[in-house]
Amino acid sequence: MHAVDPYGVDPATEGEPKRGGTLLIGNDRELVGFDPTVQSGNIIAPAVYDLLLRMSPDGEPQPYLAKSMETPDGGRTWVMGLRAGVNFSDGTPLDANAVIINTQRHIDKATSPAHVYASEIAGMRAVDPLTVEFTLAEAYGDFPVVFAQSFNSGTLGMIISPAALEQWGDQIGSHPVGAGPFVLQDWVRDNRMRMVRNESYWQDGMPYLDGIEVRPLSDTETRYASMQNGDVDMIYGGYNTELVRAAADPNLREYYGPGNGGFFFYFNFNRPPFDDRRVREAVIRAIDLDALGASQYSGQLIRASSLFADDSPYHTREAADAWPAYDPEEAKRLVAEYEADGGQARFTFRTSRTEITLGEFVQAQMAAVGIEVQPEFFDLAEFTTRVVQGNDFELASWVNAFDYPYPAVGRLLRSDGNLNYGRYTNPEVDALLDRAAVTTDEAQRTADYQRVELLAGQDIAVGWLARSYLSTITKPDVRGVQRYLSRDTFYATLWLDR
Repeated sequence: MHAVDPYGVDPATEGEPKRGGTLLIGNDRELVGFDPTVQSGNIIAPAVYDLLLRMSPDGEPQPYLAKSMETPDGGRTWVMGLRAGVNFSDGTPLDANAVIINTQRHIDKATSPAHVYASEIAGMRAVDPLTVEFTLAEAYGDFPVVFAQSFNSGTLGMIISPAALEQWGDQIGSHPVGAGPFVLQDWVRDNRMRMVRNESYWQDGMPYLDGIEVRPLSDTETRYASMQNGDVDMIYGGYNTELVRAAADPNLREYYGPGNGGFFFYFNFNRPPFDDRRVREAVIRAIDLDALGASQYSGQLIRASSLFADDSPYHTREAADAWPAYDPEEAKRLVAEYEADGGQARFTFRTSRTEITLGEFVQAQMAAVGIEVQPEFFDLAEFTTRVVQGNDFELASWVNAFDYPYPAVGRLLRSDGNLNYGRYTNPEVDALLDRAAVTTDEAQRTADYQRVELLAGQDIAVGWLARSYLSTITKPDVRGVQRYLSRDTFYATLWLDR
């Protein structure tokens, strides 16, 4: 597999956009809600909320809904300028007060996925109706990035109408009101969600679509078949099988980039046997990635043996060399040593029902080195919330792709990271991540992330297998795709060539 329009297309290459039509999307799960302070997977949220800032493909936060973000003092103070005349879809002005109210929600709510970023704010004030000044506890060079993060990553950049917040309170997740290109019209859970054009949208002439309909299609085969038979126009590919098949289908178009991070195992550091590094290493040494690629990826697996991709400035040869290579004999030795010390080399492997063949593969690979594995499979929603997010596993599979290291790496590897579901802890890694986040010295930031990659690899913090397979798959007549590698889409630019 190789990158194909990973960030979408250049609009200039697709001709004059056509207006009208409803885009039908097949999503891999029923959505939980639209409240940015509640941890949930919602890839449709950008249809309702535009981000204040937007990450460019080269990893720089750029103005989007906000028109500027600047620091006068090296990162201790940040000043955000807002666009004049922008309203939420209910007519409420998107002003400095709205930004402060929304940011305060993340500060006040310790369970918010963006709380860790918001808690760096020592003070906020409205300089004028269109200017917000943030004073931070210390200099924070990457602070603008948190306003460009996707909903699923934890973001301060998705702003809700204060009037709607006052009306709906904690129920706002089911009644979202933003300043994005679309407005929620109705939502029949486990059936469909319909959105219509925001007629007061701030970008002239957009959105091009009349509306969007989202259907939850949790079964991978059903979801992919719905693309082939024309029932939907777009799906968000969550598994390698979709990506591999779409790449070979001339009647479909795919958008994909492997990025950093990828597909990996979470080890539960709080439970045996994975509280012992020897067993974590044995698992990695027992997995034949060539066999995995042949059986699961049609021979197109992109190997991962480190946190960062090979072409990343944050990746080093030292980190790659430190990662355990496939060596079943060494895996057997480690297992025997662990058991000689009184350990029991057996565990459950929990994953989604779509990954049954992966479960069987892992079971066979582990049996070959003397490890007993019991695979257990769950519906995606239960697997995500109860199993992984609830830390109710011994070994679990996961995928997490990212472009820029902040805040993604901290979310995964920091002791209190909101994606550190395995409860990995290393104080030196925490300190390096903290320094990398606040420094404005790019050389220092690079060195810190390189050290994090090495240490986390030596600890076997997670079990890297492959680069990400998260993709966007569309009919050929779906145009104007603009996206992040995580699949988060900017819906205002989409149009149908019909």
